[in-house]
Amino acid sequence: MAETIFQKQVLSKLGRMEKNISCIMEYLEDSRLTAEEKKLLQESHKHEKEGKLLSSQDLNKKLGL
Repeated sequence: MAETIFQKQVLSKLGRMEKNISCIMEYLEDSRLTAEEKKLLQESHKHEKEGKLLSSQDLNKKLGL
């Protein structure tokens, strides 16, 4: 029972976070972003939703740094 309540709380918080991210993205899109920056922001958001974001360490390994 406690697990179910916790899961609902986590899902609720994630939902609020997603709404906040959407608001931030809309604000940023309306500000001084170039078309390329808007595209990168949309791709990042897509990867975040899919759980495909890389850590800085993984990125460095991928880039050979």
